Amino acid sequence: MADKVDLEVTEDLDGARVDKVLSALLSMSRARATILAESGVEVDGTPARSSDRVRAGQVLRCDRPEETLGLEPEQIDFGVLFEDGEVIVVDKPPGLVVHPGSGRQRGTLAAGLIARYPELKGVGSAERWGLVHRLDKDTSGALLVARTHDSFAALTEQLRERRLGRVYLTLVEGRMGAPTGTVEAPIGRDPSRPTRRAVTHAGKPARTHFEVLEEFPDADASLLEVRLETGRTHQIRVHMAAIGHPVAGDLTYGAVRKDLGSPRTFLHASQLEFDHPVTGEHLVVASPMPSDLDRVLGRLRGV
Repeated sequence: MADKVDLEVTEDLDGARVDKVLSALLSMSRARATILAESGVEVDGTPARSSDRVRAGQVLRCDRPEETLGLEPEQIDFGVLFEDGEVIVVDKPPGLVVHPGSGRQRGTLAAGLIARYPELKGVGSAERWGLVHRLDKDTSGALLVARTHDSFAALTEQLRERRLGRVYLTLVEGRMGAPTGTVEAPIGRDPSRPTRRAVTHAGKPARTHFEVLEEFPDADASLLEVRLETGRTHQIRVHMAAIGHPVAGDLTYGAVRKDLGSPRTFLHASQLEFDHPVTGEHLVVASPMPSDLDRVLGRLRGV
C-alpha cells in the first residue's frame, strides 16, 4: 500500500482546484499534480477529482510522491522565542526562506526545524512540517510551529477563525492621513505578473488594520503597527502600496525612497497572540525589532 500524506488547505488556496492545491503544497508542477490527483485523492475522507474546488481548512489525502521525501535536515540558524511540548514560536531572521518552493529546495527554515525537532516530520503539510503559517523571505519575526497533530489542527483552526493575532511593525513612505485606519480590499494574483499579488475584484477578501506609532516629518515616513484580520499572500505590502504608502525597501510593490535607508523590505512580525492548544492559556509572544531595522529608525530619529 502506498504511503499517504495529509495536506490541509491553507487560506491563500481557499476556493482553488484540487490539482492547484496539490501543486502548491507539494511544490510540484501542475501537470504532475493532476496525475497525482487522478491516481486517487480524498477531501475530508471523500473521493475527489482534480477539478473539484476546496475550502481552507479541508484536508486532502493522496499518495505521497517521491518529492515529499526529499526535505533533508539542515543546520539552519534561527532563534526561538517560546517552546514547550506542543508549540514553538520561531524568531525568523530576514533572508531565510520558510519552506521549499519554486527555485529553492535547500537552505530553508523547514529543513532547520526538522533538524532541531525531528518529531515535526508528519505534522501538517509535506515539506512544511509543523508550520502553521508563513513569512516572506525578507520578513523577520515571530512564526508559529506546532509540534503535534492535535496542536496543528487546533492552531490552524484559530488561524482560520481569525483568532490568531498577528502584529507587524512596518515603515512606510509618506505620512498617513489619520492616526488609525483599516484597508479593506480584495487581493489576488496580479494578472500581468503572476509572482505578484494585487488589489483586484477577482481576489479574496482582505482586511488590514493600522495604527501610526511614530511619524518622521523630515523624512516623510511613518512607523506603523499593523494587525492582520486576514492572511493573504503579501497582504500588508499590497495594501500599503494600494493606498499610496508602500513599505520602505519594498521594490516589488513600488517603494522608491532610497534615502530611508532600509536594507530590505521594512516588515517585522513583532507579536503573536494565540490560545495554547492544550492548556487554553492565552499567550502573547513578542519578537524584538532586529538590529538592521532598528538602525534605520535610529537614523530617522537622529540618534
